[in-house]
Amino acid sequence: MNGKHPPTGTEAAERVADVLLAFSRSSDSLGVSVIARELSLSKAVIHRILQSLVSRGLVSFDARRRTYSLGPSATALGARALRQLDLRVVAQNDLAQLRDATEETTTLSLLVIDMRTYIDQYESRKEIKMKVELGRLYPLHAGASSRVILAFLPEVEIERVLSNDLAPLTANTISEVADLRQRLEQIRFDGYAISTGERQSGAGSVAAAVFGTDEQVIGSISLCGPADRFNSDAIARYVPLVVAAAARISSQLRTPLL
Repeated sequence: MNGKHPPTGTEAAERVADVLLAFSRSSDSLGVSVIARELSLSKAVIHRILQSLVSRGLVSFDARRRTYSLGPSATALGARALRQLDLRVVAQNDLAQLRDATEETTTLSLLVIDMRTYIDQYESRKEIKMKVELGRLYPLHAGASSRVILAFLPEVEIERVLSNDLAPLTANTISEVADLRQRLEQIRFDGYAISTGERQSGAGSVAAAVFGTDEQVIGSISLCGPADRFNSDAIARYVPLVVAAAARISSQLRTPLL
């Protein structure tokens, strides 16, 4: 026995994080000895951590040089973080202006693999209003914010989503594949989606897709509120405002932030 206790869960997690952060401070690949020396840990500990990271694609190993560098999974995480940050920054003015012009809540959603999540909102100043939960994942078949993203995904990704369990969230959720296909085709033609009580009972929504630098859909914006305030006349007024705001955001995303 060497008298040393094994690391706790928190300590182990901190060590893994420290190893990953070591790569952010270096412009080159790193060897076990370099990382061990920088973090004041044994080479055996660093080797075990690196092997675990390699197995998950967070780190790549160069067998010829016996060094490690950040892997594809780490790159994907970084790209997603930057995309989310840029999207929120770029969208904030349009979301605020859209909220002020309509007096209804505006939201920003981000595509997360086969789901989507709200990452920002500007709440209506009315006493009775919609408020969404940020960070929660929602399926792509239910509601305007989701369906408008689904409509503009590549066909192979649409088919993958439609092959999943399309469980209804409310009595109004469209979960029949044939009906969804028709809706998606109509959304692509119109350039927007509308829903009434499909994700949340009693809620109305108008949504439009947001596209990134590669012209691929990355999320959506929506205008939402109590369903009784989203009658046909209101929707006719809201649609061009939402579509225009989404187009402006998409255009700005194609221009690098300075």
